[in-house]
Amino acid sequence: MFLARDQLLDRPVAVKVLFPQFAAEPTFVERFRREAQAAANLNHPSIVAVYDWGEHDNTYFIVMEYVEGRSLAEIIRAEGTLHPDRSAEISTDVAAALGFAHRNGTVHRDVKPGNILITPAGQVKVTDFGIARAFGGGDDLTQTGSVMGTATYFSPEQAQGKNVDPRSDLYSLGVVLFEMLTGTPPFLGDSPVAIAYKHVQEAPPRPTSINPAIPKSLEGIISRLLAKNPDQRYASAEDVRADLRRFRKGEPLTGVPSTGSTVPTEAPQVAAQVQQQRQEDSGRAVIDSTRAMPATVAAQQEIPVEEYYEPPRRNGAFLALLALLLVALAGIILYAISALGGGPTEVEPGAEVVETPGVLGSSQADAERVLIAAGLQPNTVFEENADTEPGLVFAQDPGEGTELAEGSPVTIKVSKTLETVPLPNVTGLTEADAQQQLNALGLRVDRIREASDEYDEGIVIGMTPQPNQEVNDDALITLTISTGPAQIEVPDLSGKTNGEASNLLGLAGLPNPSIILEPSSDVEKGLVIRTDPVAGTPVSKDRVVLLYVSDGPETDLVPIVVGLTQQAAEQAIQSKGFEVVVVFVEVVADAPQVGKVISQDQLPNNNLEVGSTVTINVGRAADPPSTTEATTTTTEATTTTTEAAADGG
Repeated sequence: MFLARDQLLDRPVAVKVLFPQFAAEPTFVERFRREAQAAANLNHPSIVAVYDWGEHDNTYFIVMEYVEGRSLAEIIRAEGTLHPDRSAEISTDVAAALGFAHRNGTVHRDVKPGNILITPAGQVKVTDFGIARAFGGGDDLTQTGSVMGTATYFSPEQAQGKNVDPRSDLYSLGVVLFEMLTGTPPFLGDSPVAIAYKHVQEAPPRPTSINPAIPKSLEGIISRLLAKNPDQRYASAEDVRADLRRFRKGEPLTGVPSTGSTVPTEAPQVAAQVQQQRQEDSGRAVIDSTRAMPATVAAQQEIPVEEYYEPPRRNGAFLALLALLLVALAGIILYAISALGGGPTEVEPGAEVVETPGVLGSSQADAERVLIAAGLQPNTVFEENADTEPGLVFAQDPGEGTELAEGSPVTIKVSKTLETVPLPNVTGLTEADAQQQLNALGLRVDRIREASDEYDEGIVIGMTPQPNQEVNDDALITLTISTGPAQIEVPDLSGKTNGEASNLLGLAGLPNPSIILEPSSDVEKGLVIRTDPVAGTPVSKDRVVLLYVSDGPETDLVPIVVGLTQQAAEQAIQSKGFEVVVVFVEVVADAPQVGKVISQDQLPNNNLEVGSTVTINVGRAADPPSTTEATTTTTEATTTTTEAAADGG
């Protein structure tokens, strides 16, 4: 995967390239082409868009939407378990994307955290429909006796090489939700085959046995998603999404029992066994690569599997009667609506449904912004209305609260003055130039600011209302102004190793740092002393942080000072940063060592920590004998001689 720029539309794009060794294989090329075709037909806010595909230099490529952010796999690795509400929110958006794909006849078949992208704003994008195929038809490109997908996340029917349908994606979504809440997938193993066997034969552990903080209702959703039998799972992604939304609102779920206890009598023992097996599997790698593998993982014999959720079976006659009653009730409601003069808004079965917000009394810019945010397409019409201030919405069709298919148009009528002007497109201009151009037409300007990696600071990156339409000559135009690339705070890396610091910078979204070794007596060698910029400083995501890493205490070579004068020796030692201690040694007065260094305690040219002490021995002339003492001795000697003569006489 490569980051590139679309020169025609001047936007960043992601380019996925087929490996050269596969480009010569017609089967791989055809699968690659079908990936592009399948994904290109899926236009949904939560699906990564595919723009183009082609051939270049004997290989093939797909051009797709560039999504800034991190994969869910990276987030789980960095943050561990996610909050239940956040997990449900992400799963809700993934279910919306899958539901749209399923309605368009496409099964993803490789739903996993690595294929779920989260933008800095929290938007969820599902990517890589690389092994997707249209359900209801054969896949002559799948090798006989093989299955495609990622073992950790695929469904029991995928593991057995059976046909898959949308419910297989729902099982994979259940595995992803399980991992978000517990930090680990339900099944681990030494190989894809071992994991696949567990998907087919073993009951998953209770999520609450790993993380007791998981709400029982959310555990119930997971239990139904992970049912071995596809018929016992949710019928559609829309049903999953509906229950997840009810969970987030604190409402009762419709897809699982309300008691919160969905475990059969034997399940605690099974869960304990699975938990023990998980402990034995600790340290084994999670298989997170998409691959083809032999469809031999099914057991040699059928073993009853205890699942911790079995949906209640209903009597067929009761269901038929209930269906008839619902049809009759729907007919009565439609007749009543028709009689009141308001026809129902047509929504195709299974379509993504949104509720129309009310925008009466809002400015044109605000109304359009609210409708777009709700997933609807504003259709603005200007009409004179004496009762409404110019520039404000006085009518909308359909009205507030109407359920519409996502992307449906909503007509808003805006009160206009006698004069309207064409709204120019000022996107890409500087803030000053855009304001000048709009003010010249009598238009008023408001501003909102947001980060952009594509536009420099001060450049207009969007505008509301949309350009190239008629607006009131005094309409309020809201410009979105770039503040430049998003700012990232430099993390505190003090005391970290090079590797730890580089990993933390990478998780923060910053590039690899530049290492500068610096001596330090206070910080252990190999650990970070400080960073430039300092911790907490906001920087652009392409800023290279300087890491000042301790090289240990500063050292220098001990100089040779034997034979130097005391002054010269002290200067030589102090210039290296060492302390000097002088010890005088008496020598003969006329000896050549007088005033010079006779010896030093530190070996010359030896590395010594700066600040250490070097002791030198300096020669000093010994004092001459005293004259008084010599005279006294002579006198005493003379006296002794005289006394001796007297005795002799």
